[in-house]
Amino acid sequence: MSAAPLLSPTARALAAQLHAALADRCADLDRADLDRAAPAAPAPLPAYRAAPVPDDLRPGRAELIVEASDLSALRAALVSGADAVVIDFDDTFSPTRANVAAAYAALPEWLAAPVPLLARPRALYALEAHEPCGGQPGRAALCDLAALLTAGAGLTAREGLTAGPGRMPHLYLPKLESVAQAQVWADALALAEAHLGLGRGTLRVCLQIETFPGLLAADALLFTLRDWAFGLNAGRWDYVFSLVKTAGADLGCPVPPRAGLGMDLDAMQAYAQALVDVCRARGAQAVGGTAAVAPDPRDPQPALDAVRADKAREAAQGFRGAWAGLPELLDAVREGLRAPAAASDAAPVTSARLLDLPHPGPLDGAEVLDTAGLALDVFRAWLAGQGVVTRGGRIEDTATAELARALLWQWVTVCAPLDGGATLTPDTYRALRRRLAPDDAPEARLLDHLVLSPLPPAYFPAEAARLNLTDPPERMPHD
Repeated sequence: MSAAPLLSPTARALAAQLHAALADRCADLDRADLDRAAPAAPAPLPAYRAAPVPDDLRPGRAELIVEASDLSALRAALVSGADAVVIDFDDTFSPTRANVAAAYAALPEWLAAPVPLLARPRALYALEAHEPCGGQPGRAALCDLAALLTAGAGLTAREGLTAGPGRMPHLYLPKLESVAQAQVWADALALAEAHLGLGRGTLRVCLQIETFPGLLAADALLFTLRDWAFGLNAGRWDYVFSLVKTAGADLGCPVPPRAGLGMDLDAMQAYAQALVDVCRARGAQAVGGTAAVAPDPRDPQPALDAVRADKAREAAQGFRGAWAGLPELLDAVREGLRAPAAASDAAPVTSARLLDLPHPGPLDGAEVLDTAGLALDVFRAWLAGQGVVTRGGRIEDTATAELARALLWQWVTVCAPLDGGATLTPDTYRALRRRLAPDDAPEARLLDHLVLSPLPPAYFPAEAARLNLTDPPERMPHD
C-alpha cells in the first residue's frame, strides 16, 4: 500500500498549479548550476521601493527559529515571548518523510497561535520525492509554499469567520543566487496569490542574502521581488560557505578556519555593509543573523554577553531584527539590538574587500580534525532525521556543516600547509577523516565525495541523494 500523501487536497491543488507553471524553469536552474556559468553583471535598475514591512514585525525584534518538525520546541517557541517565530524547513530541517509529514500536520496548530509568524521553505534546488508531480519528484520549495499558504484555511471555517484562505505566515526565501531564481519565486508568489484569490503583493517575504553571488546581485534580487519583499536577511555561515565555494580555488592561499572568520574581519564587515546599503537605498529592512550559541547552564553569562555584543554590532550597522537559536538567547538579542545605529563612514564595498581574507599560516591539525568532525556529526544526524546538533557550546546545522566541508575542500585544493611541515593533500585528509569515521560510514562517504571533488558540489543534500544515501533515493531530474 502506498503511503498517504503529504499534502492536503487543498495544498496539492495549489502545488500542482505551481509545478505545471514552474517545474521546467526550476530544472533550468539546476542545469545552470551544473554549468557553473559566471553570473552576468547586474543591469542598471530604475528607482524603486521595497514592499512595506508587515505591521506585526516591529523593529528591534528577536525572532526565534525552530526546526519545523520539532513539535515540542515549536510549542515552547509559541509561548517563549519571542517577538516572532520562524518555522524552518531549510538549514535546521532533515527532510525525511516522517519529518515532512509531522511538520505539515503541525501547521494549523502554529498558525492558530497569537504570535507573529514567519516560515522558511526549502530552497529551489531541493526535491520532495515523497510528493511527486507529473511523474517527477516534487520541487520541495513549491510543496512547502503550498502547504504554508493553505494550512490556515480550516482555522477560518472553524472559528465561524468569513470563508477565505485563512492566516498565512510571512516568508524567508533562502539560498538566492541569481535573478532567475528570484523571478521563479516572484512568479510562484503571484500564481499562489491568484489561486487563493489574493491581490498581488498581499504576501510578504524577506530575502536571505546568504550566498556570494546573491550579495553581488542583492539590489537586483530585491527589485525582482519588490512587490512582496520587505527586507534582506544576513546568513553569515551560509554566506562564508558560498564565498569559499565560489572563490576559494582562486584565492591562492588557505581560507582561515571558522574561528578566524568572525564579523570583525573587514571582508565580513563589507558583506554586512553591502546588505544594509541596499536596504537603506530601497526602503527595506535589514535583518541580522542567528545567535547560535548554547549557553553553559553553569555559567551562561559569557555566551549571553557575546550574543549581546554581536547584535549591538549589527544594530550599529543598521540591522533592525535578528534571530535567536534558543529561547534563552531572546533577551540578549533584544538588548543588543537596542544599540544606536552609527554614522556610515566605512569605505565603499568592493570585490577586493569582500575577498580580502587573511592568510591563516599553517593550519592547526587539531582544528582541521575538528572541522571534519563537525561535518561528520551533522551529516550523521541529518541522514538519521535530525537537522540540528549541539556541539562544543554551539548549535550546528546544515549551514555550518556546508562551511566545514567547503573549508576542507579549499584546504585540500590549495594544499594548505599544516603545523609540523606537512600539507593537506587528499591522502592526508583521508588519514585525518579515518580517525573519526570508517570509509563505509554514510557520513564519511558523503564528506569524501564533497571534499575530494575537483569542483565543490553546490549543496550536500543533493549530493547525498546522488550517492543514494537518502531513503528513498531522491534522484535529480537531470541525473
